[in-house]
Amino acid sequence: MCSRLFLILVFSILLYSPIMAKQLDSIPPIPPMRQLHHEYILRSLEEVAKLNQFSPELDSITIQSAAKNINRLRSIIELNNQLDNNGKYTWLRGVNDLLTAFITAFKSRFITSSHYLMLINSYDTAMRLTWQEDSMEWLVKSGSFELGTILVNNFALQQNRGLELAKDALLVKQCERNPDNILSILSKNPTTASADSLIVKVAFKDPEALYNYAAAPDKLGKKIQSVNHPFVKLLSQLALTSTARMYFPFLDQLYKGKLTMDSITRYVGNDTAIGYYKLLVKTRIEYAARMKQCDTPMAVKVLTNKLKSKGTELFINEINALHTEKSDVIRFKKIELLSPSELYYLAVLGEEELYTSSFVSGIYPRIFSKMRIPRSDTLLHLVSEDYYKKFIKITAAYNKLDDFLSRMNSRDAEVLMKRFVSNLDDTKTLEDAVDIADSYASIYNVSIRQLMLNKVGLELQRCELEKQKRGQVIYGLLKTIFTSLDSTNKKTMSATLNIPPVFELPYKSMRDSITGTIAMQLFFYGDKDGNVVFNAFLNKFNQPFWKITRKSQWVEVTSLKGMPITIFANLPLDEIFELDEKSQDSLSAYLTDNHIHPSIVVHRGHSYYLNRTIEKMPSSAKLVLLGSCGGYQKLHDVLAIAPGAHIISSKQIGTGIINQGLINMISEQLRLGKDLHWPDIWTQLTARFKGAAKEKFDDYIPPHKNLGAILITAYQAQMLE
Repeated sequence: MCSRLFLILVFSILLYSPIMAKQLDSIPPIPPMRQLHHEYILRSLEEVAKLNQFSPELDSITIQSAAKNINRLRSIIELNNQLDNNGKYTWLRGVNDLLTAFITAFKSRFITSSHYLMLINSYDTAMRLTWQEDSMEWLVKSGSFELGTILVNNFALQQNRGLELAKDALLVKQCERNPDNILSILSKNPTTASADSLIVKVAFKDPEALYNYAAAPDKLGKKIQSVNHPFVKLLSQLALTSTARMYFPFLDQLYKGKLTMDSITRYVGNDTAIGYYKLLVKTRIEYAARMKQCDTPMAVKVLTNKLKSKGTELFINEINALHTEKSDVIRFKKIELLSPSELYYLAVLGEEELYTSSFVSGIYPRIFSKMRIPRSDTLLHLVSEDYYKKFIKITAAYNKLDDFLSRMNSRDAEVLMKRFVSNLDDTKTLEDAVDIADSYASIYNVSIRQLMLNKVGLELQRCELEKQKRGQVIYGLLKTIFTSLDSTNKKTMSATLNIPPVFELPYKSMRDSITGTIAMQLFFYGDKDGNVVFNAFLNKFNQPFWKITRKSQWVEVTSLKGMPITIFANLPLDEIFELDEKSQDSLSAYLTDNHIHPSIVVHRGHSYYLNRTIEKMPSSAKLVLLGSCGGYQKLHDVLAIAPGAHIISSKQIGTGIINQGLINMISEQLRLGKDLHWPDIWTQLTARFKGAAKEKFDDYIPPHKNLGAILITAYQAQMLE
């Protein structure tokens, strides 16, 4: 390498010595047979000069300097006695190819004016390396991706002996720029020299992606299978295994030899499913301990997702389904075989699916009844404090936080709650802050509330001293929300946060500014349950105060007395042929064409349809009722479309009787021209629902207690400011 550089340097000194430079300043006589090729180059130089008209950064000095260097290249080629006529044709064409490539790249903004002279100098070097039968690999390696791309694609440089290695160096640069697309890049170049090292790199960065590619019967799949690296071999072996997804969560342990395929195989199958769940929990706890030391295991997300899905599939679905069973012994028989830590993970990962009674009467008491010493700090130690903030939030939501904290000494309880509120500025999302806000709304112990409020104040002061802007916003909002919630003047919250009223939704704010009508849009789906709830919905409005008008794709329910209200609901047509979606689109198009802007949106379908409703939801929504299971988890998505909207959602199971009760109450209040005052509405509905319905209604969160939604709305507003 050093000798090559020395020779090139010497050649460059000779080339640009005054005598040589004088010879090259003027083009030597050109034989008629090659004049056309020189004319092509001159025309291209003129095209480059014209670029100055559109891109001033390509200044005249750069253009003139480049033209002078191009003319020198022309002279070098013509004066090279080692080249025959065809050779000179080739290199003159290469120079013109260089210029046309620059023009195209510059116009497409792939390259900038600062690259122009460097490109010509790099080509000069590459040309002389080729004449010396030397490789230009080092030149591409040391230069930029943009210059390398033009060089390896140049017509004349295709004869360079190091072309393939140069292309490989360029591909490595491309992969370094696009680390998430390495396999996609390799799929077009599976035989490149650096394929093995790039594949190994992907294996550790994104093993699941490599696993997916390794299973494909194409050239890249075969290449991955041939790589001689223990981790890649493990992934390749799994890719060819029909039950690979069952082994993948243990990838880190398999690679490090802490588990073997055989030790997992005995748990793979329906008859040993509980054993598989137990192994998942054991591995997750080991991973949690490592993550506390900033050591993140491979495929940890895969393991967590599998742990969540298996817990729901094997245990939560069954104890939820038996919610009407009077005997707890029968209802919770399936979870009797689980240890405290295994029950703990059912709660923290199955939060979205658990019924209230499944946690309160089943999981929570069994966690402590199975412990020799039923202490909360012991439980958290057993699970390496994994998801401890989530567990605190869940216990608060189900009024079990006082009990949980009472199971450790008071000093440890205070430390735990302070940690619960600490370091929110280090997080990448609002999830922890939203959990804290929601927990505060569910805590009735005055001393715990005061402790959290004090800690929030201290954290705010810390962020102010450290000038941590995001932390100042988060803790400032939490302090305002907490103090406003505890204040007798509830209006201070929205006024201080500069957001719409929280405790009530004024009637006037929902009326159309021109027609004065309030429009409500309901989204129904065409499965079996969808048709049942749709018919129940219509039956509730089959009364003197309302008129039902049927259209081909939707129905309109209009108030006949009182204030003008129109409820639009699409027909729940056959979902198999996506007719329900077409009816929704038809209704939405009608509303848009007629300048009708719904201020109330209601989702009346299962949770797996919820994303479709949110995607179609109009931004005009002031009130959104998410009537499905786990709608509470979609607050951020809703607020991204309809900022400041009041949201009613269930933390657990959405049920038809409650959703319809809410629709009836809201529509009647508005028909009478009344504001929607949420504390009063919730008091009335609480008195109406009894038994199992009352239990499910308790999981619905009204807008004024939806502190998580309030925090998200206020956070977005402040960050915009």
